Amino acid sequence: MALGGAGSAGPGSGLGPEVRPAWIDGPISVLLVEDDDADAFLVSELLADADVEADLRAELHRARSVDEALGVLSMVAVDCLLLDLGLPDAEGLGALRRVIDGIDVLPVQPAVVVLTGNTSHDLGAAAVANGADDYLVKGEVDGDALARCLRYATLRRRSAAQQIALYRSEVRAAETTRLERALLPKELVTDEKVSVMVGYLPGGNGLLGGDFFDTVERPDGTLVTVIGDVAGHGPDEAALGAAMRTAWRTLVLADTPADNVLPLLERVLLAERGRPEVFVTICQAVISPDRARMDVYLAGHLPPLLVVPRTSTSADTGSAAQVTHHCEELPSARRGRALGIPVDGGWSAHTVQLPEVWTAVLYTDGLVEAAVGADPKGTPVLAPSAHGRMPRLGAHGLRSVVEREMDQGTDEVVTRVLRRVRELHGGPLVDDAALLFVGWAGAGATGPPERTSTLADSVEWSRA
Repeated sequence: MALGGAGSAGPGSGLGPEVRPAWIDGPISVLLVEDDDADAFLVSELLADADVEADLRAELHRARSVDEALGVLSMVAVDCLLLDLGLPDAEGLGALRRVIDGIDVLPVQPAVVVLTGNTSHDLGAAAVANGADDYLVKGEVDGDALARCLRYATLRRRSAAQQIALYRSEVRAAETTRLERALLPKELVTDEKVSVMVGYLPGGNGLLGGDFFDTVERPDGTLVTVIGDVAGHGPDEAALGAAMRTAWRTLVLADTPADNVLPLLERVLLAERGRPEVFVTICQAVISPDRARMDVYLAGHLPPLLVVPRTSTSADTGSAAQVTHHCEELPSARRGRALGIPVDGGWSAHTVQLPEVWTAVLYTDGLVEAAVGADPKGTPVLAPSAHGRMPRLGAHGLRSVVEREMDQGTDEVVTRVLRRVRELHGGPLVDDAALLFVGWAGAGATGPPERTSTLADSVEWSRA
């Protein structure tokens, strides 16, 4: 047998001791494209010998022309195609090119081995250069050589397919990371007493979601912050979320009155969404320049949490003993419809008077919808429902987590809250989750503000 191209350095090439190739479980499916009955019979006999001599079982299919072969390939999964270059409807490299073009559209592409009666290596090399995995010369092949060629060609094609799939997966992962980071904008806040801490945790299914958030300080000192959630998952929803965030920032930087931001943002949504059923929920908070008042706008979204520190004192000495935090959910009585829902109704603000020191927590529903039952140590957190379903964390559970983590300090608090919810859930969350902390340390605060941004990696966290 004369091997060429990619097969020239195989075990039978004299380049070293023969090593049995990697095992292929089960029989391989071979399509022989040959119009000559005598040659077809010879190949079937060689495959029978290969079953005995080389432990290669093959299921043989036959076609007599390229057109017939392409029809078989559309109906039968084939591991390797043996192609004669002298066929009624195609000859030479033209036959090979037609076959290569035909298998390019298949979800799983078979290996292609050329059969030729030409003993010149030039034709075999040209066939490999035009897409064949190997070539065989008729009359110079025995059962063992045929088995080795089919096995190597099939394994090479499978290996190449795996490498392509891995490359595509890596490219998709890189694109996903870039898109996710587009959802982590740099806040535009100049007030040195305002802390802004954000975090985004992709869902465990690997699909992007449309969660977005941003914070902007206007020239008059007004602080405007937002968090939103596009319905659905995937690149389209993530891209729409990034577009909504950009549109929101543009409106705020253009000094659009707060009451007009959501109506204008809905116009952007209607123009940009790919399907009429896509909607967006939003929570927008507008904080006065003196940081004493916050107007909350809810468009189908969960209301924010308000965290206030409390200092306990010793009854004996009157000295400060410990700082704890109280977290409450703000009212949602004025919540309006989600953007993109075709029903009547607009959005009006609910005004909240703020204490001297406070932290507003805006979040998406991926956190509160996390199912929880026990912590990693097995301690029950919430009892199952009457139907045996695991309970959701809910806003009350999130309040407890936020209080617990805030009591330990504000350093990396967003990361700690996300980790804690993930631990209570027992693994990656089903839905992606976004979390935004905006805090005011008081007019007399002297320390630097917290400014952090976290893009949590579920895979990395699972190894921690």
